[in-house]
Amino acid sequence: MSSLLRNLVPNSESPELRGEKVILRLPQLGDYDAWARIRGDSRNFLEPWEPSWSTDALSRTAFRRRLRRYSRDVRDERGIAFFIFRREDGALVAGITLSNIRRGVTQSCSVGYWTGEPFTRQGYMTDALSAVIRFVFEGLRLHRLEAACVPTNLPSRTLLQKCGLTEEGAAREFLCINGVWQDHILFGMVSTDPRPQNVKKGAVRLVKSA
Repeated sequence: MSSLLRNLVPNSESPELRGEKVILRLPQLGDYDAWARIRGDSRNFLEPWEPSWSTDALSRTAFRRRLRRYSRDVRDERGIAFFIFRREDGALVAGITLSNIRRGVTQSCSVGYWTGEPFTRQGYMTDALSAVIRFVFEGLRLHRLEAACVPTNLPSRTLLQKCGLTEEGAAREFLCINGVWQDHILFGMVSTDPRPQNVKKGAVRLVKSA
């Protein structure tokens, strides 16, 4: 484990971030079956908002590549990916990633996320993003969090606003989504911004898993 996590959670190989409804932890090889099932079942729901899926997107080989990339990002202190599990039964419901972690004079990162279709509109991503926001500012001690979404993705825009991010502008052809360069709405939050009640609830930190 890199110092990015070791300094926060000494002697832990599988740290967890806990919200009220969900538990977030680093993806593991044993998550493959649940991940492939929820992504496969939700494919039509997810594809309009994501980069184009490869022909082997749901294969075990592709999942291993994904895990290697996640591990490399943590090692290089560039990003952290979490899978999101429902606390009541441990079901995998979603994923969220902190990317482009930048130190120096910037002290910022970006957040992206996806939710399995059966688990939308139940508060899981609101809980997870609220926990991640607290982690970004209280754990990683960054100054700025950024996000972007396609203008027509109203649920994502509502989520970001609910969690205290401010709409800051638009970027033309910002990301290639589903094979097309698309405009995005840009959102941001800084450490000194007032936080909504759902984000202010308690300090959140990485803890040792059982």
